[in-house]
Amino acid sequence: MPNAPIYTHGHTESVLRSHRTRTAENSAAYLLADLRPGLSVLDVGSGPGTITVDLAERVAPGRVTAMETSEAILELARTEAARRGCTTVDFLVGDIHALELPDASFDVVHAHQVLQHVADPVAALREMIRVCRPGGVVAARDGDYAGFTWHPASAGLERWRDLYRRAARANGGEPDAGRHLLGWAHAAGAGDVTASSSTWCYADPNARREWGDMWADRITKSAVADQLLTSDLATSEDLRELADAWHDWADHPDGWISVLHGEILIRV
Repeated sequence: MPNAPIYTHGHTESVLRSHRTRTAENSAAYLLADLRPGLSVLDVGSGPGTITVDLAERVAPGRVTAMETSEAILELARTEAARRGCTTVDFLVGDIHALELPDASFDVVHAHQVLQHVADPVAALREMIRVCRPGGVVAARDGDYAGFTWHPASAGLERWRDLYRRAARANGGEPDAGRHLLGWAHAAGAGDVTASSSTWCYADPNARREWGDMWADRITKSAVADQLLTSDLATSEDLRELADAWHDWADHPDGWISVLHGEILIRV
């Protein structure tokens, strides 16, 4: 059995601020055509629940099960569902490598930004396929940090990316997961796989400011910051310089960034 996954980002305010901007439209558009009322959905790695509740609204009266690695994290999705008055979401603590669920339990099994963090993404996909009903779909979307591109050129942002990728790999993850999804699906035994990609783009002043401020906070006040410091990969001064690089990028009138994601739909 693989070791329990280590979530590189953690769940500090700076991380949740970003995650709460995620919606079905901006983070699961590749899946939406497969959703219809009455379907059952397993949302693996539900996080703060914004995507989870969006999915629930699309498949109601079908039910969505939000799954996380602990009750404490799952409480974030409970809070979001309650805030939006959504009563068709169930909650489950589980391990993606060994789901304590019967075969063929759900019509849709979905994971957003999960496989990049797990110890064995192929085993995880096998489990996602196992609990999906014949005729259903398994959907996964993950970022690809090596594919992020920005303007103007920034040595600080290059250093940020290098340190983040080193931290993620030290935790047993794959920060460039997006490009691996198709291969992982094939290794998991999937025969009918559609691969695609999409991006988030931040270029107008408000979007730049939100994205730049968010990463400036995350690189100085989050689990990844703590990891970089304790592993001696960076000093506090190094991290402050990386935060400054994010602020400089956000302040530049020509600042632009494209955040690449890979996507797969597996027909079961």
